[in-house]
Amino acid sequence: MNRFNVRKVAVLGAGVMGAQIAAQLVNCKVPVVLFDLPAKEGPKSGIAMRAVENLKKLKPAPLGVVADAALIQTANYEEHLHLLADCDLVIEAIAERMDWKLDLYQKIAPALNPAAIVASNTSGLSITKLSAALPESIQPRFCGIHFFNPPRYMSLVELIPTPSTEPEILDQLESFVTTAVGKGVVRAKDTPNFVANRVGIAGMLATIHEAQKFGLGYDVVDDLTGKKMGRASSGTFRTADVVGLDTMAHVIKTLQDNLQDDPFYPSYATPPVLGRLIEQGALGQKSGAGFYKKVGKDILRLDPATGGYVPGGGKADPLVERILKKPAAERLKLLRESSNPQAAFLWAILRDSFHYVAVHLHDIAESARDVDFAMRWGFGMKQGPFELWQDAGWLQVAQWVQEDIAAGKALCAAPLPAWVTEGPVATAGGVHRPEGSWSAAHARFVAPSTLPVYQRQHFPETVLGSDAPAPLKAGTEEFKNEEIRVWTLDGEVLIASITAKLHLISPAVTEGLLKAVEIAEAKYKGLVIWSPDDVFSAGANLESLLPVFMKLGAKGIAPEEKKLQDAMLRIRYAQVPVVAAMRGLALGGGCELAVHCARRVAHLESYVGLVEVGVGLIPGGGGLAYIARRAAEMAVAGNAKADLLQILSDGFTSAAMAKVATSALEARQMGWLLTDDVVVPHKDELLFVATAQAKAMFDSGYRAPHKALFPVAGRNARATIVGQLVNLRDGGFASAHDFHIASLIADVVCGGDVDAGSLVDEAYLMTLERQHFCALLEHPKTQERIMGMLQTGKPVRN
Repeated sequence: MNRFNVRKVAVLGAGVMGAQIAAQLVNCKVPVVLFDLPAKEGPKSGIAMRAVENLKKLKPAPLGVVADAALIQTANYEEHLHLLADCDLVIEAIAERMDWKLDLYQKIAPALNPAAIVASNTSGLSITKLSAALPESIQPRFCGIHFFNPPRYMSLVELIPTPSTEPEILDQLESFVTTAVGKGVVRAKDTPNFVANRVGIAGMLATIHEAQKFGLGYDVVDDLTGKKMGRASSGTFRTADVVGLDTMAHVIKTLQDNLQDDPFYPSYATPPVLGRLIEQGALGQKSGAGFYKKVGKDILRLDPATGGYVPGGGKADPLVERILKKPAAERLKLLRESSNPQAAFLWAILRDSFHYVAVHLHDIAESARDVDFAMRWGFGMKQGPFELWQDAGWLQVAQWVQEDIAAGKALCAAPLPAWVTEGPVATAGGVHRPEGSWSAAHARFVAPSTLPVYQRQHFPETVLGSDAPAPLKAGTEEFKNEEIRVWTLDGEVLIASITAKLHLISPAVTEGLLKAVEIAEAKYKGLVIWSPDDVFSAGANLESLLPVFMKLGAKGIAPEEKKLQDAMLRIRYAQVPVVAAMRGLALGGGCELAVHCARRVAHLESYVGLVEVGVGLIPGGGGLAYIARRAAEMAVAGNAKADLLQILSDGFTSAAMAKVATSALEARQMGWLLTDDVVVPHKDELLFVATAQAKAMFDSGYRAPHKALFPVAGRNARATIVGQLVNLRDGGFASAHDFHIASLIADVVCGGDVDAGSLVDEAYLMTLERQHFCALLEHPKTQERIMGMLQTGKPVRN
C-alpha cells in the first residue's frame, strides 16, 4: 500500500469540535487550515480567528503549547476555497444539520484536490446520505470520521465507510489517524450514533432509568459508576454535564428518529428530568448548571423532586465498595444477589449493557473487539462490556441475563441472540479468543487488523482472552532483580523496564540501570529505557531509603545519593546511545534520568519536571547540574556568555517552583526535551520509535559526548536570584522554608561561591547538590513534608 502523504489538512467549521481537531493536528505537527463562514463585520476570517484565540483559554488545554495556535491558518469560504487544492485531507466539522452539510459539500466540491480524502466529523448522521450530495468522483474518497471530545485527550476515532468508499481510502485514513494523530481507530457501521455513542448513550439512559427505579441520588450514582466501577471518574451525570445536556439530547433524538424498530426503542425516550433542564437552559457545565451546579466552592446536585439544588457529596455504601473490589465473577454474583439497592442498581445497569451489546453487535460493529475498544477509548472504561462479561463467566452471566429478561426485569423482552449460548462463542467461553473476536455479522472470530501501521506497535492494547504476550514477559531476558527487567526484543537493542510501583528509582533500580549499560556496551547497539504504562518514572523512592536514614541519618543517605548521581553520569557517557522512551509521568528523578540519556522519545502526553521542593528537597540526581550545563551550552552557542544568568533563570524557576510541563511540546520549551528529541503521537509506537532511534544513532557512528568543563554564573548571579527570592518571601508569596530551598537551588545552578565564568564539571555541581540534599533531610520542615507525602500522597505546605 502506498503511503498516504498528508501535506495539509483542511478543517471545515471552527466550532468547538472543529477548532479542537485543528489544535490536535497542530500538536502533531500536521499543517492545518481552519475554515468557517465569512464574518459580517471585521476581517472576513474573523469567526475562525476568534475560534483559534479561544483555544488558548480552554481547559483542559487543547494545545500542547499555547503559542502553536499561531500555526493554525484561518480561512473563510468566500475568499479561500482555493486553499483546498493543497489539502490532502478535508474534515468537515460543522453543526449536526444534514441540510447545512449538504449545502457546504456543493460549495467545496469544485475546489477540492482530486486526490483528497473527504471525511465528515459527525456523531450520528448517515454517512451514506451525506455521500450522496457529493459528485460521483468524490464519493469513493468520502467517509465518516468521528473524533471524541476533547480531541486531544480522547483516544477514540471512529471511521465509517459508505458502500461507495474505496477500501484503500479507509486504510490510508486509518494509518494516518493512528500514527500521525495518535488515535485508537474503530471502524463502525453506518448506523445511528455508530458504536461508542450508540452503546454509551443507551447505557446512560438505562442508568438514569435504573437510578430512578432504585431511588438513588445523582451524586451517589456518579460515585458508584465512576472509578469504583472501572469507568471514567466523572461517572454518569457529571459526564452528561461535561458533554452538554443539549448535545446528549441531540444524540438521543438520533436514536428516536432512526430506530423505531429497535426492541430497545422505548428506553430511548428523553428522560423527563433531562427535558426539564434543557427547557430551563440548564445545559450542564457550559451554562453553569445541569445535574450539578457550582456555588462558590460547593458542588450542589439537582433534587428532581423539587427542581432545586441541594448539597451533594453522596457516596457509595461501604458494603458495595467492598463488593466492587472482588474478582469479576464473584463481584457480579454478589451484586445480583444483594438486597442492597445500590448493589441491585449496579447489577441492573450491567445486565442492561450485556443485553444491549449482544442484541446489537450484528448491526453496529464488525466484532466484539471494536465494541470493547470503543467503550474503553470513548467512555473511559477499563474493560469493555464484552470483556467484563467474559471475565465474569460467559455462560453463567448469560443465564442470569436470560432469567432477568424472562422475569420482566430487563429493559426489553428481546431474547439474547442464539450465538451467545450456542456454537463457537459458548464453546470458547466468550467472544474474545487468541485467533480473534466474535463477529455476529460474519458468524466467526475475526482477527485484528493487519495494516502495516500496526507493525509499529510492539505491544498494542489487547482485549481479555486474546492471550497476547505480556510486555514484561516477552523477548529474551538478560538481567532481572525485584524492581527492573533488562531484556531485548530483537537482539540489537537492549530494553530496561522499571517494574517498581510508579517506577520509582531505588538502589535496586540504580543497580539494574548500571547493569543494563554494561550489557548494552558489550553486546548491543543501544539501550532503551521503557515501560508499558503511563509512568516513565515518578521520581526517587524515598521510602526505600527510610531504614538507612533512621539508622544513620543524612550521612547514610549521602553514599546512596552519590551512587544515583554516578549512575546518571554513567548513562550520559555510555559508549552506546541510551534512549529514554517517555510516556506519562517523568517527575523528579524520572526527569533527571531522561535528561541524562543521549536522546528522548516522548509520547505527546508526557508530564515532565523537577518536583522535589514538594517534599522539601532539592533535585539530587543531577537535575540542577543539567540546568547549569545546558545554560552554559546555550550561552556559548549563542556567543552570549554575559547573559548566562538570563538563560539560567528559566531552569532555576522551573526547579524552584516545581513547574511541570503538561505535554512533550511544553517539555521541549522548558528544556527537558531538546531539538533532536522525538515526540510520538501514539503511545503504542513509543518503543518502536525509540529502538529505531537507538539503532540509527549507533549505525551513524554514535560517540558519547566529551567530558568537558563549562562556565557557571557564580556568586553574584546567586546573590541576584536570592535578592529576588527575599521579595517573594517578605511579600508573603513564599514560606521561609520555600525561600531556603530555592536559595539552595540557586547556589547549585550558579556554581556555588565562585567567580562568574568559572569552569566546572558535572561532578562538582553534583557534589553541591548532594550536600544540600542531605542537609535538607535533617531539616524538621522537610521531614514534615516527606512524611506528609508518604502518608497522604499530597504535598504539605509549611
